[in-house]
Amino acid sequence: MPIEGLDHVAITVSDPERTASFYADVLGAEVLYLDLWREGKLPVFSLQVGQSRINVHPAAAPASPHATTPLPGSQDLCFRWTGSIGDARQRLESHGVAIELGPEPRPASNGRWGESLYFRDPDGNLLELLTVTP
Repeated sequence: MPIEGLDHVAITVSDPERTASFYADVLGAEVLYLDLWREGKLPVFSLQVGQSRINVHPAAAPASPHATTPLPGSQDLCFRWTGSIGDARQRLESHGVAIELGPEPRPASNGRWGESLYFRDPDGNLLELLTVTP
């Protein structure tokens, strides 16, 4: 099959600037094209988190085409965490991010098992940091 994998996912947010700050500060995301978005030259900006990209769609003006019902807080995203689950907990706590659940054992997409911590971004999207055992 010619599909290589996902190129990006898109999230709809209520406050794009707050979202950019949260993902940059808490997850170390590189914020891409924010200036072009601010200037009205692009309808979205991107967050590069490791090898994954998230496009940010403002709820007030979602980029076209978009999901049938683009709503903030409706996503569930899992990020592979290369450090220990303790390091993940420490990172979240150092940024004042409440942990909703975890650590919990979870299977990864590569068939291995790991542990996950669950938390939320400013719009209420469910985020997960998943460690994977070697």
